[in-house]
Amino acid sequence: MTIVTPSSVSEKLPVGPPPPFDPELTAALEILRPQMPSEWTLDLVAAAREAMDALAIPNDELARDGAFTVEDVAVPGPLGADGQPECTLSLLVCRPTWIERPTAVVYHIHGGGMILGNNRMVTDALDWAQELGLAVVAVNYRLAPEHPHPAPVEDCYAGLLWTAEHAADLGVDPARIIISGQSAGGGLAAAVALLARDRGGPALVTQLLLCPMLDDRNDTPSAWQMAGCGIWDRGANETGWTALLGEARGGPDVSPYAAPARAKDLSGLPPAFIDVGTAETFRDEDVAYATRIWQAGGVAELHVWPGGFHGFDMMAPEAAISQDAKAARLHWLRRQLST
Repeated sequence: MTIVTPSSVSEKLPVGPPPPFDPELTAALEILRPQMPSEWTLDLVAAAREAMDALAIPNDELARDGAFTVEDVAVPGPLGADGQPECTLSLLVCRPTWIERPTAVVYHIHGGGMILGNNRMVTDALDWAQELGLAVVAVNYRLAPEHPHPAPVEDCYAGLLWTAEHAADLGVDPARIIISGQSAGGGLAAAVALLARDRGGPALVTQLLLCPMLDDRNDTPSAWQMAGCGIWDRGANETGWTALLGEARGGPDVSPYAAPARAKDLSGLPPAFIDVGTAETFRDEDVAYATRIWQAGGVAELHVWPGGFHGFDMMAPEAAISQDAKAARLHWLRRQLST
């Protein structure tokens, strides 16, 4: 058996070889691997962003045959030291057309390792919206390394404030806001939930944290175990966190609003849904975050999908395990909204 030993922290226990991928996901991964960089470095970011933007879903497709009205709204970003907005944010606003008052609004934050992505990455949120009669607001936050912490999280918080302030325009009760995000977006969603708690901001019904990127230290057993495997490994993770935090990454002074795993107090948060695969970098930090919510007296539902790589449900949506993961999220949302 191959043993992988963390080289930077000698007191950590050795870990075994990577857990096996789900068979259906293995087949998908073999197709995906040639299309993915073998190593994520910042010099690849510009081309990757351009490719993602070229594949961005247009408004007419997001409307889903008239199920939603779709609008791009420009709103003020976070205030700077001079009291003026630092930037203008673009929000994607999708309203269901078949009901007069949506059940709630999903405030969605896209993934992309803090360095990639756009607010057109809303497939999951629109699936929930179509099933449960929800509105969706998705934020285009500024990306690292051009805009390091706290720009991304402050942008996301500013978008949340706008959503709460304009809930009546959306036909939604401002107390019925769901925050969601995947990967980096999941980490930002967790951070925004912390900010909302600490600043007395908008009330959140629940937080859906899908394979969230939570810990800049990048030193859990799963991070070492999955190095060089799957979709987003330890090296890629180091690139993303360093882009966001620079030389502070992994040090003693990182803010919990940058890396929520650093938060000392996880009490008083909205109920959390957290899911992750067994065969991915973020497994152990996500399990630890759910555990600490329980230890603080909070509510969390944790799913650890056997053989799942990072973002498996997006990469292989027809796989049985992906269908199960999607169904579990929908069931959680339905239960939260019924209370």
